Amino acid sequence: MEHFTIATVAEQSPDFRRVLWTGKHTQLVVMTIPSGGEIGEEVHEVDQILTFVSGVGKAIISGQTRKVAQGDLVVVPAGRKHNFLNDGPNPLVLYTVYGPPEHADGAVHKTKEEADAAEEAGQDEPPSA
Repeated sequence: MEHFTIATVAEQSPDFRRVLWTGKHTQLVVMTIPSGGEIGEEVHEVDQILTFVSGVGKAIISGQTRKVAQGDLVVVPAGRKHNFLNDGPNPLVLYTVYGPPEHADGAVHKTKEEADAAEEAGQDEPPSA
């Protein structure tokens, strides 16, 4: 059994992205977006559910913008262009579930730049089924 006090785990992670658990059909990831930072506009071939633990920001999905804050949950269906921006003074902390997995099992990326470089180099591929 895997058990996480997820808000605490997310709050304690200083990393831009940290994969906590990878299963056959889903993946659990925590993220910390620094003040003024963003995830970056992207489109996944997988579904994504994001839950916000602390901070404030904006969710932009398929051209629609909404504010996000602690306790909010946002669903990004596969194929939708999206971005999440931190427009507050503190880190925007969240956990997200991908279905199926989107990142390499156990991946840790300290910064967005590190995450982008790993993706471009093909070092952040999900496990093959």
